[in-house]
Amino acid sequence: MGTPKAMLDAGGRTFLERVVQALRDGGCAGILVVLPTQKSLVAAKAAGTGAVVITNSSPEEGPIGSLRAALRVLDPEAEGVAYCPVDYPLLQAATVRAVLTEFHASTSALALPSFKNKRGHPVIFRRTLFDELLDGDLPQGAKTVVHRNLDAATLVETEDEGAVIDIDDLTDYRRHFPDAYRKRFHAR
Repeated sequence: MGTPKAMLDAGGRTFLERVVQALRDGGCAGILVVLPTQKSLVAAKAAGTGAVVITNSSPEEGPIGSLRAALRVLDPEAEGVAYCPVDYPLLQAATVRAVLTEFHASTSALALPSFKNKRGHPVIFRRTLFDELLDGDLPQGAKTVVHRNLDAATLVETEDEGAVIDIDDLTDYRRHFPDAYRKRFHAR
């Protein structure tokens, strides 16, 4: 896309700013942003949001490497961790709040939103799953742990389509942020 996805314009704010804001406004405390280095424009932007930037020393592992890096520095008193990739900049704070509320009201191993029967983000993993997430044998990363534990999950129905919109490429970006796309890729 010519720039780190976290820095793409998403209607006046970056993807990173939108995700951090949704998590914070939704009730998450201690927001961690995991990056391959702390010396980058993305790290500076993340620090500017008030998030704590930590380094993923295993970026070759993909997203599970970032989640593992976060788990290793997480407050030992935390009962869970909310995981949301930067690919979900349309996520709404109300969805985060609803998933957190259900997580705290239950003993479920994990909680996640569902929009029209499609599971989305953030996924909140209870501490009881941390060892499983740290296990090196996860062929599909965190998704493996979600699938193994779906019977013990709380699915929170939402009207927030942003919980399931994963913006992976320019086609997705153009569809969901047409003005920002035109400005970035067709400016003269």
